[in-house]
Amino acid sequence: MAVLLETTLGDIVIDLYIEERPRCCLNFLKLCKIKYYNYCIFHSVQRNFMVQTGDPTSTGKGGESMFSTLYGDQAKYFEMENSPRIKHKKIGTVSMVNNGSNMHGSQFFFTTAENINYLDGVHTVFGEVSEGMDVLMKVNEAFVDKDNRPYQDIRINHTVILDDPFDDPSGLEVPDRSPEPTKEQLDTGRIGADEEIDDTKGKTMDQVDEMIKSKEAKARAQILEMVGDLPDAEIKPPDDVLFVCKLNPVTTSEDLETIFSRFGTINSCEVIRDQKTGDSLCYAFIEFEKEENCEEAYFKMDNVLIDDRRIHVDFSQSVAKLKQKYNLGNTKAAMDKNRGPGYIVKDRTAKQGNYDLVFDEDEDEPSHKHKKKKEKRNETEESDYRKSKDKHKRKRHRDDSDDEDRYTERRRKEDEMGRDRKKNREKDSERDRDRERDRDRGRNREGDRGRDRERERERDRDKRKDRDRDYDRDRGRDKYSSRDRDRKKDYR
Repeated sequence: MAVLLETTLGDIVIDLYIEERPRCCLNFLKLCKIKYYNYCIFHSVQRNFMVQTGDPTSTGKGGESMFSTLYGDQAKYFEMENSPRIKHKKIGTVSMVNNGSNMHGSQFFFTTAENINYLDGVHTVFGEVSEGMDVLMKVNEAFVDKDNRPYQDIRINHTVILDDPFDDPSGLEVPDRSPEPTKEQLDTGRIGADEEIDDTKGKTMDQVDEMIKSKEAKARAQILEMVGDLPDAEIKPPDDVLFVCKLNPVTTSEDLETIFSRFGTINSCEVIRDQKTGDSLCYAFIEFEKEENCEEAYFKMDNVLIDDRRIHVDFSQSVAKLKQKYNLGNTKAAMDKNRGPGYIVKDRTAKQGNYDLVFDEDEDEPSHKHKKKKEKRNETEESDYRKSKDKHKRKRHRDDSDDEDRYTERRRKEDEMGRDRKKNREKDSERDRDRERDRDRGRNREGDRGRDRERERERDRDKRKDRDRDYDRDRGRDKYSSRDRDRKKDYR
């Protein structure tokens, strides 16, 4: 008795223990028959331990037995079978999941390790993998998150019953064909089972290298945007600007503009110079009116001799001007936003006030009054100006006197400090002379002691020589006296 599971990674064949676990096998076979396991994902993958599936809700908390379709929610779970006892001894063992109350529903798991003894008696073993062990190992190697859920969905697409010894219970509805997956079943928030995650698949090495370089360039652009060096990560350098380097320091902007103008109209040509010294930094930027002119200059002017220098020409990668324009646009937009509307439409037909009648004889009186007021205001302003001017003069005089006093005081302090420094120098020189004098005396004493020691050694050497000479003389006398005595004896 066997069942074929068609997964997104391959096919797995399960042999069932019909005689040892009849109730578990009946439940599993009939659930497969009604296509209950179609599109169920492997919601828990614990590497080198077990892989778990059989929950249509994809949460690990759902799933019902086949009996619930016949008898309702009261038969949602059924009791586990413990006899005879079958152990989790080998890889590929298939067991029903214990719901915590020694009951089973629809969830089951495959073991991916040997001798998992602590699962014995807790979960009911009802089969083993006979074919597709390599597929099971692929599932075991899946990348998972901290909850042991694969990042990419691994699904059971279809179940095929190869042999079913059990009759269908009355009331069991078997569909004619496999049902289509629902939106909830497919929308798990993970990478789809059929979604290709290998970007390099079907591409040459050159294409892969180009793709990697493009990703690295985007990452660097995002970093530069975050630190403020780029106004936007998607910004691109202009295509009508050339970068010219290795210039002779004597080459000017006018020289370059004259040379490159034969390719087309030049909007700007600038040799970059040092801000402080004004010396040429030996590179320049040339902006053309048309991109075609820029490309033609790029192909024809590279490695050309200008002012005894072989120049190098390339397309500009600088976005400094674009950044300035971008910042200027943002500043203007912010100013306009803060300022509000620049113009206010007024109703010119509305009356702004009441009108009074003006007669001819009254026309001179207001103008005369206005003239007097103006003269009085001018006199007041002139007197205020004179007072302010006198005040500033007095203040300037006080400031000048204060400056002079401060200058005198500073000169006096500087003179005192100069005298103190001179005294300190004299003391230091006197101290150095005394130290040198003591050092000379010490050297003289050492020389005298050395000479005394040398004289003492010479006297000792002379004494030793005298002693040796006296000793030799005494030995000679003794030798001659003994010889005389011997002669006298012989004579006698």
